[in-house]
Amino acid sequence: MLEELRRQLAEVGPATFTARDYRRATVRHVVLFRYRDDVTEEQQQEVLRRFRALADSERDGERYVVSIEAGEQASGEGAAPFRHGIVVTFASEGDRNYYVGTPVLDDPAHLDPAHARFKEFVGPLLHPTDGVLVFDVVA
Repeated sequence: MLEELRRQLAEVGPATFTARDYRRATVRHVVLFRYRDDVTEEQQQEVLRRFRALADSERDGERYVVSIEAGEQASGEGAAPFRHGIVVTFASEGDRNYYVGTPVLDDPAHLDPAHARFKEFVGPLLHPTDGVLVFDVVA
């Protein structure tokens, strides 16, 4: 999928690829976190607090994240080792592309600086081999 997104980016350019109306659809960006063993409960709760705050992110003076739902793993169906799950909803693939930024694009003019800072914060807290799972559903 990464290669397909990079192909789209090369084809349409970063301004179109991250435009609010690029491929309008409901996009659910699902993120699961597994923390390093030495990460405290307080640090984990700070991750959730900072992630939820991304719902207030703006581009061009308007919020662009439809919603963020976040919480602890509560299933008995074998979701371990992931501790927290987050679902971020967007109104278009362009909004999702702007939010995600790297590794698809790295032009600071076309990515959310708040999300980029969050990724820098959370990265060192995650398990080194399988600390995050990301899955996007486009409907």
